[in-house]
Amino acid sequence: MLADALRRLIAAGIPLDGASDHGVSEALYLRDPDENGVELYWDRPQEMWPRTPGGELAMFTRRLDLDGLLNEVEAEGSAPRS
Repeated sequence: MLADALRRLIAAGIPLDGASDHGVSEALYLRDPDENGVELYWDRPQEMWPRTPGGELAMFTRRLDLDGLLNEVEAEGSAPRS
């Protein structure tokens, strides 16, 4: 889960270069110890992809809500396990 990856990056003190919501996916951007760019992302299920009224894919790039993402980790951690 991307939210757990973000929590772990923060705990390790690894800074992000950016974070984006593309509609079809969410991504975190960072650098490895050799300064290579790294992208961590998850694809949303196709039924969640944004579409135009005509049914065409409507991708975008927006700032990812990191606080909202972290809240997913907290919500998952407090959910009862079956």
